[in-house]
Amino acid sequence: MARLEPFRGTTYDPARVSAEEVVAPPYDVVGPAERARLAARSPYNAIHVELPEDPGGGDRYERAAWLFSSWRDEGILRRSSEPSFYLYRMTFEADDGTRRTTTGLFGALGLDPEQRGEVLPHEETTPKDKSDRLFLLRAARTNFSPIWGLSLSKGLGRLCEQAALRSGEPFAAHDAAGCLHECFEVSDAGFVQAARELVAASPVLLADGHHRYETACSFAAEDETEGSRFVLALVIELSEEQLHVEAIHRLISGIEPDELRSQLEKSFELRPAPGTVAGLRRAMAEQGGLGLMAGGTGSLLVPRQPAREVDSVLLHEALAGLAGVEVAYQHDLAALEKALAGARAGAAVLLRPVSVAQIAATAHGGRRLPPKSTFFYPKILTGMVFRELDAG
Repeated sequence: MARLEPFRGTTYDPARVSAEEVVAPPYDVVGPAERARLAARSPYNAIHVELPEDPGGGDRYERAAWLFSSWRDEGILRRSSEPSFYLYRMTFEADDGTRRTTTGLFGALGLDPEQRGEVLPHEETTPKDKSDRLFLLRAARTNFSPIWGLSLSKGLGRLCEQAALRSGEPFAAHDAAGCLHECFEVSDAGFVQAARELVAASPVLLADGHHRYETACSFAAEDETEGSRFVLALVIELSEEQLHVEAIHRLISGIEPDELRSQLEKSFELRPAPGTVAGLRRAMAEQGGLGLMAGGTGSLLVPRQPAREVDSVLLHEALAGLAGVEVAYQHDLAALEKALAGARAGAAVLLRPVSVAQIAATAHGGRRLPPKSTFFYPKILTGMVFRELDAG
């Protein structure tokens, strides 16, 4: 069974700093310019420890550990006196204009390095250097940013929403890019027990943070403390009401447009379609299928065989075996158009979002989707709550 435990979280003291000053986006979407902007916002911004730098040329990971300890000594950070869960509510406007709310809880998720079925990956990962996160974990012994897990247990979302309504004012709140992020500490014994039992009733599916989860497993193999057997996670119910999933599109290079069309025709019927993103998306919505932009023209890709597979699987299979083809991933449609105009890619394929039902079916079937199949929105902020491995 999956294990989600309350923990003594470390949070910013709202009497000393505001969430607006100190929270940051996920580390893997922060470039150099964004990091500099966040670092200049406050000397206590979470980016200083999540993506550490040492101006003196020393070990940046040791500096992150020292900074975090000094913030705690200064009273900028405070550690909870008792194990708690931390409710996290995100209120936002989806791309279809509807107002949505996602509510889950931060907890210490038990690792499953032996793959007993407690924690399930939902997609393959791209090659990525994990040593950076491992060095940081060794030095600071703190989970600065959470992974994102999806619980297959029904009722977890409602339980969290009701607890958030009873909790009064959040201890941290920040409106980032039109999404209101709020965090509440809950140590009520009844809620803690109910949440633990619900999460334990089914596996937890990894939505985001596969590399951090794998890093935590690697660290646990070399560290014998109890705290290393868990990782900070935001767990949300896998349901249409709680999740908003967007597509991650493909930029394709290393192949001529005509050759690409010829290859795709083996798996798809190619129908004429507008050569703009906006026009192609309308055609996809009206007729179904994927969208291709190549050589200045657009095509609708309609699978030749009725398929229940998600678009990323269909495209992955269609491109299998092509030598020299490079695939890049892009969620932002404006950036995708810019890449095509700048000839950084020869073609683009627009995918439809993976549905919650498809994600659940993949999890129950024990399969993994190709890399970058899902874009869960909104993204979790770093700095709402930290988990020190040795805090209990």
